[in-house]
Amino acid sequence: MIVCVAGTFDTKGEELCYIAGLLNAAGVETRCVDLSTGDPASSLDKYSGGSGGQRPPPGRAAPAARNRMIPAAEIAAHHPEGADKVLGQTDRGAAVAAMAEAFRLYVAEAGWIGGMIGAGGSGGTALVAPAMRSLPVGTPKVLASTVASGNVAPYVGPSDIAMMYSVTDVQGLNRISRRVLGNAAHALAGMMRDAAHLPEGQDKPAVGLTMFGVTTTCVSHIADALAATHDPLVFHATGTGGQSMEKLVDSGLINAVIDLTTTEIADMQVGGVFQATEDRMGAVIRTGVPYVGSVGALDMVNFGAVDTVPEQFRDRLFHIHNPQVTLMRTTPDENTGFGTWIADRLNAMTGPVRFLLPEGGVSAIDAPGQPFFDPDATAALFDALERGVADKSRLRRVPHNLNTPEFADAALENFHDLTR
Repeated sequence: MIVCVAGTFDTKGEELCYIAGLLNAAGVETRCVDLSTGDPASSLDKYSGGSGGQRPPPGRAAPAARNRMIPAAEIAAHHPEGADKVLGQTDRGAAVAAMAEAFRLYVAEAGWIGGMIGAGGSGGTALVAPAMRSLPVGTPKVLASTVASGNVAPYVGPSDIAMMYSVTDVQGLNRISRRVLGNAAHALAGMMRDAAHLPEGQDKPAVGLTMFGVTTTCVSHIADALAATHDPLVFHATGTGGQSMEKLVDSGLINAVIDLTTTEIADMQVGGVFQATEDRMGAVIRTGVPYVGSVGALDMVNFGAVDTVPEQFRDRLFHIHNPQVTLMRTTPDENTGFGTWIADRLNAMTGPVRFLLPEGGVSAIDAPGQPFFDPDATAALFDALERGVADKSRLRRVPHNLNTPEFADAALENFHDLTR
């Protein structure tokens, strides 16, 4: 397997070649990919020859192995509008965005990339991250970055990118950068070396399940019941969790979905912190995998600590889940919106579908005696679904609260009906 060492060799060539040299010395084959948008010819001339991967002397960079650099012009040519869209820009931001798209498309068809590593500042991170996200989950990915100590969600997304804070700027080699970049290189070398020894677990079909704290009893029961015959993959419904599950569905790595916790849709529509995207359920629509869904935790919108709740919601009903998570009860009108949106998505699905409506409540705290019990809000949600879903046979009412073993058994029965 070959590692792609990616970055802007016109400004970060010394550091990227240092990484490549350490990987070569660890027995890992590399190819350097230049993403420069300034003067890519100069970086190609400067770094395309060299040491053949020998360990660099202390304090010096190791040049990329001879004939192992893929020039920026070759990457730029993969942009849908041609290389000039990338290399002909006078605006650096536009050039970086165009090169990021060209590199993502290059990686999608390259076929040789067994791992990827990059290093840079905010621009270099933005160049490399989209291509890293497009690689399959499980492919080793390490990104040393000046922005890795902040909010990395826009870079990592639903993928498994390992981001490492560079501490000093990625600008020359010094006593700190040599150690940090060296750690990044050796981390990737270890991932590459040991990947073949990890158990695949591909002898059973994989099932994706969505779970939240208030649906744990149900989903845990299902996962335990499936473990003998399936490989249950449980995703925390935090916005990114749903995206990660659907990325695996799109990649063909999940064979069926039990999506009982659709709370991310509430956050998307009302403005919570665990938001789905408008493509929620899109992977199921595109692939036609068997789908069992429900309305788990649509009784709540998630915010951070109580003092972070937006002012317009201050008069609503709240439940403090923990000091960092504040839950807001959804209203009948909001639930009508959720049901209408979900119905449209269910109507677009071409594979086998069952969608379960728990008459006893949609979460552990939407039950008699619990703080979010609201039969009117639940009725509004169910009514919108029953009005909107074209094929009524896809809907099933279940006379239990969602977070109960009885509801879990009903979900299992419907799952087996669809997958026998």
